[in-house]
Amino acid sequence: MPTAIAVTSADMALPAQDERTLPAVVLRDVHTRPLEQVLTELQTLIEQHGHVIVVCSRATPLAVRRRLHTLRSLLESDRIALFSPELPPLGLAVLARQLRQLASCDLSPGVLASAGRLLIHYLHSGALLGSVARLDRVPVNLKQHAKSWLPGSQFAVLAHPQPQLVRLGPEAALDGPEFGTWMLVAKGPLQSDWVTASLAPSWKVQGLRETPLPAESPTWWGTGRLIEFCTYLPDLSVLYQLVTSVRRGTCHWCGIDVIGDRCVFCSATPPDQEGPPPARTGHRAIAG
Repeated sequence: MPTAIAVTSADMALPAQDERTLPAVVLRDVHTRPLEQVLTELQTLIEQHGHVIVVCSRATPLAVRRRLHTLRSLLESDRIALFSPELPPLGLAVLARQLRQLASCDLSPGVLASAGRLLIHYLHSGALLGSVARLDRVPVNLKQHAKSWLPGSQFAVLAHPQPQLVRLGPEAALDGPEFGTWMLVAKGPLQSDWVTASLAPSWKVQGLRETPLPAESPTWWGTGRLIEFCTYLPDLSVLYQLVTSVRRGTCHWCGIDVIGDRCVFCSATPPDQEGPPPARTGHRAIAG
């Protein structure tokens, strides 16, 4: 069975991009259900799939993230990767879907888990916000903060790959990708067509789709008045070529194949970049 790609809520499991995209495993209510029940569920996943990659937003409630750490520690398993990059929820959902696409290919679990760190560089993730008064993920200067209190103010914000924030106006623009992408848009209650009518054409996106706003997006962006967007590479063949073109190595600690300088499953880095090897007790920080 292919490596399982898990998410912590159903709205992070985007519809399949193509016929090969594998379904996401939704770990529902991991912090409210009995620990033994969730532990059994995760153990079964490992037995069925060999390895599990859990993609988790940093806006996910702390209780959920703590429970994930507890589960991994109790299982004492290096076959569970907790992947939590600093991406807005919609961008993270897109990344999880790309991993689900790649999970159908002949990639080893370590390479697949490492692919997340590579593919993140090909995402442009941001939002149109009705206020930046509570935005703490992107730098906001005092002038922008003051203007956020003016009625009708809106701000275009790019969170990744490079933070950028501009007040919406006739000349408002954000730095976009320099390669062909599709755009996914999640509309909240904010009324505006700027993303689809202005930003998408200026970025020369090759296709545009809409999806419901993830429940964790208001927490991440500091406001519920928003329209979130993310551009991405949709084609599996392109994703596969990107991943397989990168030199592979072997984790010196757990022995799994990886790309990059850190194993997502055991969090070990090359010997010349780290101190003592991590204890084999399952106690690991979230990789990302």
